[in-house]
Amino acid sequence: MSFNETVSMYAQQTFGSLFGSIEYKLAVAALIMLSSLILAYLVDIVFKKVVLHYTSKTRFEIDDLVIHAVKRPIYYTVIILGAFLALSIVGGAESYLWIFNDILLTILALVWIFTLISLNRILFDNVFPSLVKKTETKIDDEMLPLLKGLSDIVIGLVGIGLILEGVWGVSVVPLFASAGIVGIAIAFAAKDAISQFFGGLSIYYDKPFKNGDRIEIADGQMGIVEEVGIRSTRILDFYNNMIIIPNSIIANNKVVNYTSPQPKMMVKITIGVVYGSDVAKVKRVLMDIARSIDLVLDYPEPSVRFDNHGDFSLDFALILWVRYPSDKFSVINEVNTLIDSEFRKEEIDIPFPTYTILNQQ
Repeated sequence: MSFNETVSMYAQQTFGSLFGSIEYKLAVAALIMLSSLILAYLVDIVFKKVVLHYTSKTRFEIDDLVIHAVKRPIYYTVIILGAFLALSIVGGAESYLWIFNDILLTILALVWIFTLISLNRILFDNVFPSLVKKTETKIDDEMLPLLKGLSDIVIGLVGIGLILEGVWGVSVVPLFASAGIVGIAIAFAAKDAISQFFGGLSIYYDKPFKNGDRIEIADGQMGIVEEVGIRSTRILDFYNNMIIIPNSIIANNKVVNYTSPQPKMMVKITIGVVYGSDVAKVKRVLMDIARSIDLVLDYPEPSVRFDNHGDFSLDFALILWVRYPSDKFSVINEVNTLIDSEFRKEEIDIPFPTYTILNQQ
């Protein structure tokens, strides 16, 4: 039994003994309509004079916007329900009047669909922006307009589906199945854009990096993260060039974040000396060089390793720590400069590859 038939049945049961003539039915229907108009007017007065009066005194704007959004729909709802009840009483069991009941229910449903869309836009325009501003990434700021549009579409589609199924008795399953086929075709056509979009979502939720972090992608791209967008991430490299990388590439590759969890970074500098050099002396000179550079941290303290007997040299590794990744290249420059000058003073030779050619006659 439909909603319309249920209302008519209860109306007949309640007023059935009085339904002796069409005149009486019309009188009752007119009384109901008049009562609904008066009630709607009173509800409108209450909203204007009482509810809005108190909400205007609060420090929040959203309550005023919500009241303004629902005030007229409630007014129309009272009138439409009165008209629906009056029509049910007048029509009785006559089936040709059910079309008007369905039209009234459809109008009522459309009123509240548009009301829900208005409330949804109030949230996206007045509540969510202040929340996403507190985050460090910009991707959520960029996603708001997209999510706002998607949520409006979802509300509209669900509302229309309920109207078709609940009021008019039209099955929406075939319609959604057809829409699914179309959606699959569109998804294949726009698979790159979709993969980039979901790559942006994965970056947003996993948070492998944020703006200002120094990162390196698996393909060798390195730089400072300038902006994380819905489709792509912008990285400023060391040549001051902006590199735009699709999020799908970042989401499917290894990312090295040199700034997280802390910006402190280890720097390794290798140096070789000739065979026969004093190992202890080489270590002392390298440690003195490390301690003389201001950008090198005292903790963790620098260290020197004797790594290897190479083909042409004794190989040492100087391990340093710097506070920020941006200090790395400055420290390497200072260390290499001092190594050249201090090794000359200490008469420590740096070898170069030599080959012996045997000429057999």
